[in-house]
Amino acid sequence: MWCRRLACLFKVLCRLHGSTRHHSPWLPRDRRSVLAAVARWYHTAPESLKCAWQLHGDHLELRYANTLMRFDFVWLRDHCRSASCYNTKTNQRSLDTASVDLGIKPKAVRVDETTLFLTWPDGHVTRYGLEWLVKNSYEGQKQQVMHPRILWNAEIYRQAQVPSVDCRSFLETDEGLKEFLQNFLLYGIAFVENVTPTKEDTEILAERISLIRETIYGRMWYFTSDFSRGDTAYTKLALDRHTDTTYFQEPCGIQVFHCLKHEGTGGRTLLLDGFYAAEQVLRQAPDQFELLSKVPLKHEYVENVGDCHNHMIGVGPVLNVYPWNNELYLIRYNNYDRAVINTVPYDVVHRWYTAHRTLTAELRRPENELWVKLKPGKALFVDNWRVLHGREAFTGYRQLCGCYLTRDDVLNTARLLGLQA
Repeated sequence: MWCRRLACLFKVLCRLHGSTRHHSPWLPRDRRSVLAAVARWYHTAPESLKCAWQLHGDHLELRYANTLMRFDFVWLRDHCRSASCYNTKTNQRSLDTASVDLGIKPKAVRVDETTLFLTWPDGHVTRYGLEWLVKNSYEGQKQQVMHPRILWNAEIYRQAQVPSVDCRSFLETDEGLKEFLQNFLLYGIAFVENVTPTKEDTEILAERISLIRETIYGRMWYFTSDFSRGDTAYTKLALDRHTDTTYFQEPCGIQVFHCLKHEGTGGRTLLLDGFYAAEQVLRQAPDQFELLSKVPLKHEYVENVGDCHNHMIGVGPVLNVYPWNNELYLIRYNNYDRAVINTVPYDVVHRWYTAHRTLTAELRRPENELWVKLKPGKALFVDNWRVLHGREAFTGYRQLCGCYLTRDDVLNTARLLGLQA
């Protein structure tokens, strides 16, 4: 009976005004009362839970846990978790989304203390936990972060006294691995101590948390100043702060460094939190932050040295953010490899240079620079999507080994240990 009344109200509404969202003061009194009835909030759970709902022409509005949410009817049908629509064994959708009528509307709605019930025109019933809806609604996601982090400059990191993890604990216990990954997720860098200084042992270390990503540089690489590759890194020169593989369409997610030998002076490694610097730009000049997150640039790597012939191009903005909550997830910063700027119109390019200068000034603040001396036995893991690294010039023979890791696999390992990643 309630369903028929509601349907009738919608029909009257459509005939009189065509919308449930607005009404005119010039409508006759009886017509205004019909519109008011449709627009009312239904409190179908105890008032202490602050749960109420309201039907509109194309969506359901739900207020719960201090969150006002709006759900398109097609979305509500598409995400049904019933046995016929969703396979709980594989956690995959069984429903053919393309088969859902784009004009679908529920014929009945009910909400109790914990659950939303929707009955569709064909009689199918969809149930949603209210907590699940809060967590998975657009409005709920806007209030959350995908990856909790602690932004840092050199002093913040030193005061945190983030411990290194012993190699044996890292390799043999979930507790050691979890501690390492928690440090890595929060700060974007993490150290493992007492590693046997060989390429083979470093490879075993890396494989503990991820598949190794094979690139044009190989799977595991040795790194010396022999200029064996067409890259400034293969010299004794200082390297300014940068992220690696900006010229890949998907820059490598994690980089592993292990200094196996250094017979000489200098060569300290520079680390700094690119997200900390970007946060300062966002606070001081949000319009410049937005420009750096919108303007696409090309980064390019051209190599013709010995048997190595490569021409790589990656395209993307300097700052990459999730559009629904503006959370920064990737910084692509490498002045060495930035290609000709030909993707930006003339009336934007000068403003981009200004924004880039603002970010660069933050990245070059001495208080943001964490300098560490890599030594045999101490392996460093760097989040290449977040932390910039560099190097001071050095003398003598210096050999590093390392690799790139697939980001998805590192985050997968972290989630399996119960961490938010």
